[in-house]
Amino acid sequence: MEMIHNGYRGLSLIVYLNRDSLFSVGTIVVGLLAGAFLGHALLAALQVPAGF
Repeated sequence: MEMIHNGYRGLSLIVYLNRDSLFSVGTIVVGLLAGAFLGHALLAALQVPAGF
């Protein structure tokens, strides 16, 4: 049980030390997804009819 407790403490320390990096990566991923969504929506809204 003590080994599990020490492992959990070690994992929480790693997350605590790297939370800023994890937050930065998460922010970049969300920004890229938002850009892809907006780009797709704009292209779909500005499509010219095929026979024109």
